[in-house]
Amino acid sequence: MLGFLFLVWIFICLLFLFIRIQRPKNFPPGPRPVPLFGNLFQLSLTNPLKDFEKLAERYGNVYSLYFGGRPAVVLTGLKAVKEALVNKAADFSGRPQNLLVSDVRGKGVILADYGPQWKEHRRFALMTLRNFGLGKQSMEDRIMGETEHIVACLEKSAGGFMNPDTLFHEAASNIIYLVLFGIRYNYGDATLKEYVRCYTENTKFFNGSWGMIYDTLPWARSLPLPFRKTFTNYHTIEKMVENVIRKHKASRVPGEPRDFVDCYLDELDKRGNDGSSFNDGQLVTYIMDLHVAGLDTTSNTLQTAFLYLITHPHIQERCQQEIDEVLEGKAHASFEDRLNMPYTQAVIHECQRIADTVPLSVFHSTSRDTELMGFSIPKGTIVIPNLSSLLKEEGQWKFPHEFNPANFLNEQGQFEKPEAFLPFSAGPRMCLGEGLARMELFLILVTLLRRFQFFWPEDAGEPDFTPVYGVTLTPKPYRMGVRLRQRAREK
Repeated sequence: MLGFLFLVWIFICLLFLFIRIQRPKNFPPGPRPVPLFGNLFQLSLTNPLKDFEKLAERYGNVYSLYFGGRPAVVLTGLKAVKEALVNKAADFSGRPQNLLVSDVRGKGVILADYGPQWKEHRRFALMTLRNFGLGKQSMEDRIMGETEHIVACLEKSAGGFMNPDTLFHEAASNIIYLVLFGIRYNYGDATLKEYVRCYTENTKFFNGSWGMIYDTLPWARSLPLPFRKTFTNYHTIEKMVENVIRKHKASRVPGEPRDFVDCYLDELDKRGNDGSSFNDGQLVTYIMDLHVAGLDTTSNTLQTAFLYLITHPHIQERCQQEIDEVLEGKAHASFEDRLNMPYTQAVIHECQRIADTVPLSVFHSTSRDTELMGFSIPKGTIVIPNLSSLLKEEGQWKFPHEFNPANFLNEQGQFEKPEAFLPFSAGPRMCLGEGLARMELFLILVTLLRRFQFFWPEDAGEPDFTPVYGVTLTPKPYRMGVRLRQRAREK
C-alpha cells in the first residue's frame, strides 16, 4: 500500500513539473496551481476566508485561482467589486455552470444566465412581490403575524434558556411561505422541519469542503461521496413544492391570486404556449430559489444578532430604551418606526455586517472577454466577489474588526450607511429578497427586544463567535436566557 501511494506521489510530482497550467496573457496573478487539483491544496476546506485574505495581501485585490484546470478571479474590496458588478455589470453578471450548486439546483432565477429569460423572470418576481405588499402594510401584517408566534414560543421559555436556531429558521420559512403559498406551518411540524433541514444542509455543502472537491475534481463526481446528499435533498424539496403547486391548481380561481404561485399560474394562462421561459418546471425552481434566498440569510442574521446582543448587554439595553421611547403608547412596531430609531437601525445593520451571511456571494462569470482594473478576463471565467472583504475593509469602517454600532452612526448620532455595506451584493444580480429581509429583521428584533430581555447563561463558558462556513455563515449553536421585561409584565 505504501509503495502504491509513493508511486502516486511521484506521478503527481511529475505532472506538476511537466504539465504546468499557463495563465492567459495579462490574467490576474495568483498562486501556482497543481495539475488536476488546481489550487485546492492552498485553501482550507473547512473555511477558506482567511486564505482569501492572505492571497489578497500577496497578489492584490484582483487575483486568480484554479478549480482543477478552470480559472477563477477573486475580487477583494469595494473598488474591485463595484467596478465589476456595477460599472461593468453586463460583462460580469453571468453565472458559471458545471459547479455543485448549478448541477444540483438547475438554473432558476438565481443561477440562470444573464439574458432575456433571466431578466423576464426577475422583473416578474419584483413586480409580484411589490404587488403583494413588499414595503407596504400587507407584508408588515404577514411578518407581524409570524412574530406573534415567535413571541408566544419565547413566552414559554421565559425564565429559562433556549437555542434560537430552529425557531428563527422555522419563522423565516413561514414568512416566505406565506408570500409564496399563502400558508404557514406550526413550529415543529414535520413538513416545515424537512424543508429547513434540506435547505440548511445544502447551503453547508455548497462552497464547503465537499463542494470544493466536487467543483475541482470532475472525475470524483460519480463516486458515492457526501456531496451526493445535496441531490437527494433537492429532489425531496422539489417533490414537496410540486405537491403544493398541484393543490394550488385544484383550488385556485383564475384572475384572483392569493399568493405568488397563483400569480405565476395566472401568467402561464395569459402567455399560453408563447415559447417563453415561463413553464411549470421553471415555477418549481423559482419557488425554491425564492425560499433559499429568504431562509438562511434572515435566520442566520437573527441568530448572529442575538448572539452579540446577549454578549453586549449594554447595547441591548440602549436599543430597548430607544424602542420604549419611540413606541410609547403604540400596540406594535411598524416598519416606518425605523426612521425614528437611529441607534436600533445602526445595531441591526452592524449585526448584518458582523454576520457576513453570504461571504462569497453567489459566484458570477464573465459573459464576454473583458477587462478589470488593468487585467484581461476571458469570457467564461468564474468570478468570486469576496463580500466579506468589503464588510471589514480598512478605510471603509470606523471599527472594521469589532462589533460596534458606531460604524453606522455619524457624528450627530444619526443613522448612516457606508458605501461598503453590501451584504446583499450589488448590481443587477443583487439579492431579490433584500427588501423582505430588511423588514423582517427590523420588525422581529424590535418586537422581541420590546418584550423580552435576553442574556448569556452563566454556566455557558466563553462565547464562540467563530461561524460555521458554507454558502452562508452560521453561528455555532448556543443557548440564550429569556425573561420578560418589566414593561411586558405590567401590560
